[in-house]
Amino acid sequence: MAQERRGSRDDRQNNREERDSEFVDKLVAINRVAKTVKGGRRMGFAALVVVGDGKGRVGFGHGKAREVPEAIRKATEAAKREMIFVPLRDGRTLHHDVNGRHGAGKVLLRTAKAGTGIIAGGPMRAVFETLGVADVVAKSTGSSNPYNMVRATFDALKSQVHPKDIAAQRGLKYATLQARRQAAGAVVDE
Repeated sequence: MAQERRGSRDDRQNNREERDSEFVDKLVAINRVAKTVKGGRRMGFAALVVVGDGKGRVGFGHGKAREVPEAIRKATEAAKREMIFVPLRDGRTLHHDVNGRHGAGKVLLRTAKAGTGIIAGGPMRAVFETLGVADVVAKSTGSSNPYNMVRATFDALKSQVHPKDIAAQRGLKYATLQARRQAAGAVVDE
């Protein structure tokens, strides 16, 4: 009986490891902070990590600790807890252009043709790589602070809407909406 319980615990641990291994994590920024105390300086570290599964789910987290590995571990756990789903067109790009903002950080995310690649700056590039986007053009204006850029990118990604949802809201069929899009002269990627 005890062996059966031990076996089930091992199975749960293996399942957790498999679930964690499906995620890709990228370290975006590490910040070192020094606090002066009576005996000298106390060092602390803050880490910003982006985690995604490469299939449309992504999250970011922030962790603080006295040592770098511990700060990264805390940030990774926070990122896994706060994941969002982003609908992707053909699994490679966004459905529509979108703006995002957080504080003084502003970003513009645009769809791109197949083969364009990820044209984006550092913190935004990490988000797209972990999200699984293959083709996107992004521009950041305003603050270049990595925290603001990542949060502004997430603000933009949260407002991504799948055309099927738009069709349902308007009471149309998805095919009708796509036909209107093609008739309007919009570029349709193959």
